[in-house]
Amino acid sequence: MASRPDPAAHGQRPGFERRVLVLALLSGVPGVALALVLLWTGHHSAKVVWTFTLLVLVGWGLLVYRLRESVVRPIQTLSNMLSALLEGDYSLRARDAPAGDSLGLAFREINALGRTLREQRLGALDATALLRGVMEEIDAAVFVFDPERKLRLVNRAGERLLGRPSERLLELPAAELGLESLLADDAARTTDATFPGGTGRWEAHATEFRQAGLPHRLLVLTEITRALREEEREAWQRLVRVLGHEINNSLAPIISIAGSLREQHGRAQRPDGFPDDLDRGLEVIGGRAEALRRFMSAHARLARLPPPAKATLEVEDWVRRVAALETRHVVEVSAGPPVAIVADGDQLDQALINLVRNAVEAAAETNGRVRLAWLVDPRGVEIRVEDEGPGLPESANVFVPFFTTKPNGSGIGLVLARRIAEAHGGSLALEPRPGGGTVARMRLPRH
Repeated sequence: MASRPDPAAHGQRPGFERRVLVLALLSGVPGVALALVLLWTGHHSAKVVWTFTLLVLVGWGLLVYRLRESVVRPIQTLSNMLSALLEGDYSLRARDAPAGDSLGLAFREINALGRTLREQRLGALDATALLRGVMEEIDAAVFVFDPERKLRLVNRAGERLLGRPSERLLELPAAELGLESLLADDAARTTDATFPGGTGRWEAHATEFRQAGLPHRLLVLTEITRALREEEREAWQRLVRVLGHEINNSLAPIISIAGSLREQHGRAQRPDGFPDDLDRGLEVIGGRAEALRRFMSAHARLARLPPPAKATLEVEDWVRRVAALETRHVVEVSAGPPVAIVADGDQLDQALINLVRNAVEAAAETNGRVRLAWLVDPRGVEIRVEDEGPGLPESANVFVPFFTTKPNGSGIGLVLARRIAEAHGGSLALEPRPGGGTVARMRLPRH
């Protein structure tokens, strides 16, 4: 069996070993005493007496030593193995462990414990190495502070942000690093800040965790300036594309007709039908100009949606009022439980009118039905507008401003309805209806 140096080598014999030795000696005293009495009281020569006396005493001593070793050595081995496990050394193993008794079972369990702890340690080391590798590669700056708000861990992005290597950053207080204010709140927030490694807008996530029973703070800083600028650039590009497309669609016929009329007007002898051509041309120019005006007005209305002026609104009255406004098609209303919400009634009227109008126009293509209903759950109220029309278009652009599949559609009805729902803290989603058609689900909080 593997073992470590005997504690007795340091000059201190443990009390347990001394008790084992004393008990071993005492256990042999009756037999040795009886043997010596019989030997010395018998009729034997002095040589025989002393020879057998020496043999009895030596045998007694060897048996006592062997008994002591049989008890103490296994316990010392178990102690050394447990000490090694405590120190993180999982390489020691008990060999020649006897089978079928309690001592052999204890050695086998210690060996199994060592293997398990070794596997867990290797797994923890692999996980730690993976975590460190991920932390070094991510763009977010990661900082860990101890209970005294001193820096204990920083990744490569954090080093770049603070402009110093980790060797010069560790043990520095958060206040000296300019991060104290970001550790106070657990909620995620955005802030404008200047660091040695960059200036911009940052999203800060601070959270608390415990290590060795002590509270530590984890701070993650993510730069969002670049992402915001990219989103802003893409938004401007989409806006320019939409505006350019619509304006070009209106200006192309205006330019063509104006050029044709100018050519006819400039001739020495005008064609016979020139007055009629002039009237038709001016009518087309006026119509396209009016369409362009409506388009720009719709865009301005979408961009300048005011904040909701909230008041108590009965859902049933609101739904039935909007359903009664539709005269082209019968809108069925499935009554739900009575409920009131706090919202801007005018804006919600506009949103629901747009949804009902889309449903009616879709149902008209298949001569289907339109149904309005509402449901109430602990999270709020859900308004459902169902139609039995042809269903959703395959395009995923139904919520893209000015996208429409209708010949005379403006492409802002759904976008405006969703913006109104989100301004109230709700949402709007379109889903295929089982059996054909579309379901519009507008969720609104009750308060």
